[in-house]
Amino acid sequence: MAFDSIIPAWLRNRSPEPEAGKRAEDTAGSANGASPNGSVEPVEATTSPPPDHDTPPPREGVLSAEAELRARREEIVRMEERALRDLESARTRMREADRRSELAAEREKQLDQAEGEIEAARQAQLMELESISGLSRAQAKKILLKQVEEEAAHQAGLTVRRIEEEARLDAERRARGILAAAMQRLASSQSIESNTYTINLPNEEMKGRIIGKDGRNIRALENLTGIDVIIDETPETVVISSFDGVRREVGRLTLERLISDGRIHPAACEAAYEEALAEVDDVMFKAAESALLDARVTGLHPELVRLLGRLRFRTSYSQNVLSHLVECSNLAALMAAELGASVEVARRAALLHDIGKAVSHDVEGTHAEVGARLARRYDEVEAITHAIEAHHNEIEPVTVEAVIVQTADALSGARPGARGDSLEQYVTRLSDLEEIAQRQDGVRKVFAMQAGREIRVMVDPGQVDDDATALISHEIAAAIEREMEYPGQIRITVIRELRSTRIAR
Repeated sequence: MAFDSIIPAWLRNRSPEPEAGKRAEDTAGSANGASPNGSVEPVEATTSPPPDHDTPPPREGVLSAEAELRARREEIVRMEERALRDLESARTRMREADRRSELAAEREKQLDQAEGEIEAARQAQLMELESISGLSRAQAKKILLKQVEEEAAHQAGLTVRRIEEEARLDAERRARGILAAAMQRLASSQSIESNTYTINLPNEEMKGRIIGKDGRNIRALENLTGIDVIIDETPETVVISSFDGVRREVGRLTLERLISDGRIHPAACEAAYEEALAEVDDVMFKAAESALLDARVTGLHPELVRLLGRLRFRTSYSQNVLSHLVECSNLAALMAAELGASVEVARRAALLHDIGKAVSHDVEGTHAEVGARLARRYDEVEAITHAIEAHHNEIEPVTVEAVIVQTADALSGARPGARGDSLEQYVTRLSDLEEIAQRQDGVRKVFAMQAGREIRVMVDPGQVDDDATALISHEIAAAIEREMEYPGQIRITVIRELRSTRIAR
C-alpha cells in the first residue's frame, strides 16, 4: 500500500526555501494588487502609478510578512504531525485486520476438520448400529414407518375416545341439571332416627318397680314386647333398645303407660302391651295416610296401606324408610315431568319400591322381589311392579320410569344428611381416602373435607409440574372408585403452589 498518498501534495512538493518562495509570492501578490493580509483590492490601471523597484518596502510590511510566515510554518508542522499520527493509526489497523483474517482462516480450517470428524463418527455409528441390530438402513426405515403408523392409529383412537368422553360428559351434565332441579325443588329433613330410646323416670324408686322382685317385671316386659330394657347408673333414666322399630315403639308406649300408672306387675304389663299395640296400629295407619297425601298417591289397596304404615318405624342407615319413600316419590315425579315420562307411574312406583321391607323375615327373597310380588297380588299395573323389581338392578330396567325410580332412590340415600354412619365408619372412610391419595409420588399433604366428600391434595412444586397435577387427580379418582364404596361423589382437588422468598438486607 502506498502510504505517501496520505500526505498532501502541497506537503510533498514543499519548497526547501520557504522565505524565498514567500518573497516571490509577496512580490507576485503585490504585482497583482494583493494586500499583505491576502485580500485582493481592486486596481485601477489608469490611475495607479508605476511601481518603484528602487524604493525599499516599508518596515511595517516586512514585520507582518514575517509573522504570517512563522504562523504558516507552525501550521505546516502541526499538519505533518497529524499526518504521521494518521499514518501510524492506519498501519495499526491494517496489522489488526491481518491478524483477524489469519484467525478466521484458522477457525474455518478447524471447523472443516471438525465437520469431517463428526461425519466420520456418524458413519461409524450407523455402521455399528447396523451391525448390532442386524438391520440395514432400509429395513430400519421400514420399521420406523410402521411404528409411526401405529402411533398415528393410537392417537386417532385416543381422539375418538376423547370425543366419546366429551359426549358422555355432556350427557352427564344434562342429567345432573335435571337431578339438581328436582332436588332443589324438594325440601327434606335430616337423619335423626336411632335404634334406642331414652325414657325419663319420675324418681329413682321407679327403677326398682320396673325390675320387680327377682326381675320378674322386666322379664315379662321384655318377653311381651321383644325389646331390651337397659337400666344403668344414669339417674332417673331407662333406655330401651331394639332393631325392630315397631317393637321399639310398642315397648316405649307400654313402659310409659306403666310408669304413668305406677302399678307395675306382669298382668299390668300385658294390659299395657295390648293398649300400646292398638295405639301403634292407629299411628301406623295415620302415618300411611299422611304419606299417601304427601306423595299425592290415591287408590292404594288397604293391605298395601297397612304395610306402608309399618315402614313408619323402619330405618335404613338411620334414615326413616317411610320418609325415604315419600321423598323418592316426589323426586321421581319431578324427574318424570322433566323427561316427559309418566308422572303418575313414577310417583306410585317410587312410593312402593321398598314395600317389601315391611314384611317379616319368613317371606323368602329380596325386598325388591317381595315388593314386586305384593304389588302384583294387589293389582298394581306391570309398569309399577317392574320398576319395583328393577330398582336394585336385580333385573334389567326396560322402562324410563324404572330408571327414574333407581335414580330417585340413589339421590334420596346419597344426599347430605339423609343417612347416618357410625363414628368408626366415618373415621375409617376418611383415613382410607387420605391413604389412597398419599400413595401418589410428589404428594405432601392430604386433607379429607366435608365428611369425606372432598379431598384436597398438596403436592411438591419442585417434583410435580402443572401437567402432572391433572394425572395425579385422575389416578386418585380411579383408585377411590376401584377400592371404596361410598354414596354420592367425591371431589379431588390437587393444589400446586410455588413460592419464592428473598430477604433484602
